[in-house]
Amino acid sequence: MGTVVSFKVVSDEPGDVIAAAIRAACAQLHQADAVFSTWNPDSPVSRLRRGEVVAGELPPEIDEVLGLCAAASALTCGWFDPWAAPAGVDPTGLVKGWAVARALTTLQEAGLTTAMVNGGGDIAVCGQPPDQPGGWRIGIRHPWRADGLAAIIADVTSAVATSGHYERGYHLYSPAGRSAAAVASATVTGPSLPMADALATALAVGGDEVLRMIEALEGYEAYLIRADGSEAETCGIAFAQV
Repeated sequence: MGTVVSFKVVSDEPGDVIAAAIRAACAQLHQADAVFSTWNPDSPVSRLRRGEVVAGELPPEIDEVLGLCAAASALTCGWFDPWAAPAGVDPTGLVKGWAVARALTTLQEAGLTTAMVNGGGDIAVCGQPPDQPGGWRIGIRHPWRADGLAAIIADVTSAVATSGHYERGYHLYSPAGRSAAAVASATVTGPSLPMADALATALAVGGDEVLRMIEALEGYEAYLIRADGSEAETCGIAFAQV
């Protein structure tokens, strides 16, 4: 998926149990990459984008992810629209979060109750670290601050996703007929990482209009940094006390 995935586990389980669980989670991530990579011309998604296959001929994961994409598109009034991608449907704005969430589920199924999986800023967590009573304390990188200090530190109990152009260069596109907002960084927290991932993508191109939409969604909160350095957030986002 063009990024690095890291794991943090807090557990009394034996080391070999933890290692086996992480290996299984990594295998799932590699499988997701094999199915959804738009860089691999032979992946099922690449073949779908070229019109070589139809939905019924594809792995079931694609139907699941496209269903989530449709739901995210409806929630954002089309600001998140994988079907508007120039070369055909591209679920990249949601699928990394989906894959990271599945990797965390694999750890939980192995009996690991306190863990974090971080896939390039898409983060799924479970449990509560003993030194962080508000949940997992996650620092959100500032897009251009040279001192390395985080823009915010958020208390996260389930998922957080951040989207912007400062890590991978310009890679986000506004749906046809809409002008992208001047957003430097967009962060969304909530109960579902796939949905938080999609909402962060929409927020990064729709700006304050999408921020207002997220404000109305139960369980989701958002924070953005505009291109001029000004900030805005939904009223319920949980900033950690440091």
